[in-house]
Amino acid sequence: MQTELIETFLDLCETRSFNQTADRLGVMQSTVSGRIRALEVAVGRRLFTRSRAGTQLTTEGLRFEPHARALRLAWAEALAATLADPSAAVTLRLGIQHDLTSHQIGAWVRRFRDALPGTRFYIEADYSPAMCTDLATGALDLGVMYTPRMHPDLWFETLGEVPYRMISTKADRLSDVQASRYILTNFSPAFGQTHADLLPALSAAGVATGQTNAAAGLIVSMGGAGYVLEETGMALVASGAARWVEDAPLMPQAVFAAVHMRHRHRPMHRRMLTLLRGHFIDMAPARKGAPKRGPAAQRP
Repeated sequence: MQTELIETFLDLCETRSFNQTADRLGVMQSTVSGRIRALEVAVGRRLFTRSRAGTQLTTEGLRFEPHARALRLAWAEALAATLADPSAAVTLRLGIQHDLTSHQIGAWVRRFRDALPGTRFYIEADYSPAMCTDLATGALDLGVMYTPRMHPDLWFETLGEVPYRMISTKADRLSDVQASRYILTNFSPAFGQTHADLLPALSAAGVATGQTNAAAGLIVSMGGAGYVLEETGMALVASGAARWVEDAPLMPQAVFAAVHMRHRHRPMHRRMLTLLRGHFIDMAPARKGAPKRGPAAQRP
């Protein structure tokens, strides 16, 4: 396997410069050009175009990139497996929605390690579309996400939901929230649509973000209001940095787990899915310090 072709291709995807890639790989520019030509011959498609404006991926190159990343990872793991002790741990690669990493990831990993001793876990925060792509190509073993992207090779299960609530640095009531100081949050298409349906006057804010930590930082630093994960809001309210907007609707966000169809019935993957579902069941009675008022939005 000519792994240098894949390495050169992926480096060029980052730099978009044959000269810079040559410098980074410690080879001549002609070597980079030769490797790309060889890879294009192997796949039977042109992967890059070069012009005065620079080097750009073709449509075929864009399609090939995630597969190239999966090939590089698979090759590295294959080498590690041949060199490792036969009793070495199996590695599971997990992708988790950005907003769920700050509060949920520790409890999940503890449960995984207790249930699957001898297993190593590689964990990265990501967004739903990227996780679906990585699951389909084999770069991930399991994803926990907000927005399933249907694919014939992927299996999705509903785990539960997490609540988002509005906080503010000044307003206690929805009528006192100023649109000019509102931070619009769009954690998923379903969340964005629910927000637009329930709060149309606040859905055209000038500042928007898709991460609860970024939203919390903007709300506190700029002095305004917006939705954050309930757990994040509880911490800010407890510290005195913010207050609940008590009559603002609660907005639940559904959480899904995804695995490749070929792993759907594997005992290890089924065990992880069971643990994740159990975690969401346990979360329901454990919510303390949340506001008691405010209507709940219909589940998207």
